[in-house]
Amino acid sequence: MYIYTVKISADMEQSPKKLQQRFHEAIKRNHYALKTEKTYWHWIRRFILFNNKVHPEKLTKSDVERYLTHLAVKRLVSPATQNIALNALLFLYQKVLGRELEGIRAQRAKPKEKIPVVLTHAEVSQLLSQLNGHYQLMACLMYGAGLRLSECLRLRIEALNFEQMTITVRRGKGGKDRVTILPPNLIETLRVQAEKVRLIHAQDRAEGFGEASMPPALYRKYPHVAKSYYWQYLFPSPNRAIDPMTGRIKRHHLLEKGLQRAVRKAGVQAGIHKHVTCHTLRHSFATHLLQNGTDLRTIQELLGHEDIKTTQIYTHVLGMHGSGVASPLTAINLSTMMSTTPDSPPGTAPYRDSR
Repeated sequence: MYIYTVKISADMEQSPKKLQQRFHEAIKRNHYALKTEKTYWHWIRRFILFNNKVHPEKLTKSDVERYLTHLAVKRLVSPATQNIALNALLFLYQKVLGRELEGIRAQRAKPKEKIPVVLTHAEVSQLLSQLNGHYQLMACLMYGAGLRLSECLRLRIEALNFEQMTITVRRGKGGKDRVTILPPNLIETLRVQAEKVRLIHAQDRAEGFGEASMPPALYRKYPHVAKSYYWQYLFPSPNRAIDPMTGRIKRHHLLEKGLQRAVRKAGVQAGIHKHVTCHTLRHSFATHLLQNGTDLRTIQELLGHEDIKTTQIYTHVLGMHGSGVASPLTAINLSTMMSTTPDSPPGTAPYRDSR
């Protein structure tokens, strides 16, 4: 059961503005990411539709509990998804509506432990061979450094350290930084990509632009850094666009959908009969490291997992949870009793060679 207490300051003002506008202003006021805003509004909208479009101000704690239980029981969402929905509603009531919700109780979603899809070395090679250009380089980084899709897209020039052979991941999952490995066979390709970024940035500066997006607090402290070369994205968008958070024209990174589509298509073209996604490459990175003898603690640090239990799932992929255990069937001599000729399908005559 969920039990949460949310305290609201008494001086929070009630605005007559539309709910979505009030929500947007609260997001900016609390410096939440644009992706978080989209995710939270998605769940708030579903909550409103679930309650027949009744305004949240007219709903009660029991309505919130009923919706969260519906997600777990009827929609069969994962615990992580249910938590996101809960956080969205807590944000709505606390930061937007200025209401206190005490002791929210809802039936928990049942945890589902899934064995991740992992590619073999040969399948990774086949997949990469079907990609080209920056999509191939990004796929190499996700597999070779264990990067998440968003982490790969958000890499900046300053993240690459060719001397120490490392990649610094800034503001990864949970807002944490970490250092992972830089594959040595990507050095030359990365240098070429970095030079392309330099030329694009020089052209932007010449035309009066050249800013990259930055975390709000960092931008306020170091506004000049946004126009520096080393802060530019490693995989910049081909077009400049208005930053929705600041209203200024900047050059963002490539979109997630393009890379996702490219990897899925490459999996099909490579003839890989598995559900191949960008995250499959990260799973394969961890599994292959474990297969090569890298200890779990090191893999945990490279992946940025907060809990070692999350990393331990890869021992199940390799069957290492049963390491040293022999099947009792090995004690039985099967060579004298098993036929190598396949059985005929039911209802058909045995196969006979008529030659």
